[in-house]
Amino acid sequence: MPIKTKGKVYKTAVRPALMYGSECWAIKKAQEQRVHVNEMKMLRWAAGVTRLDKVRNEYIRGSFKVAPISEKLTEQRLRWYGHVMRREENHVLRRALNLPYRRRGLGRPPATWWSTISKDMERAQLNKQTTQDRPSWRMRTRRADPK
Repeated sequence: MPIKTKGKVYKTAVRPALMYGSECWAIKKAQEQRVHVNEMKMLRWAAGVTRLDKVRNEYIRGSFKVAPISEKLTEQRLRWYGHVMRREENHVLRRALNLPYRRRGLGRPPATWWSTISKDMERAQLNKQTTQDRPSWRMRTRRADPK
């Protein structure tokens, strides 16, 4: 099977299964690394390359034309965040975000969805207003109201 076809199969079938539900994860660095390792194992296997061949990950990703999974995870989370924030104030999703949480004990605070989103927004240099704008592709596909 040609590499181009394998890349399309990976993007349409394998990656969505790997990232299922990732928009709701409060992901830690170690978990993100595990997903990355899993992705590279699959891509290396599909390319017929082993670690002993000493082929760089960037080269393998380039041959399949696949973006790093960490970028896709971030993109997925931010897309979901924008979707949730565009809902009405009294919608179930918005109310669930404001649920009270219990007092934490000693030690480092657990990673939360909010902390993950705020880090993603900081890295992408986005603000709250930007995420609440409707995507431009949606505006172009709407029909004009007949007058």
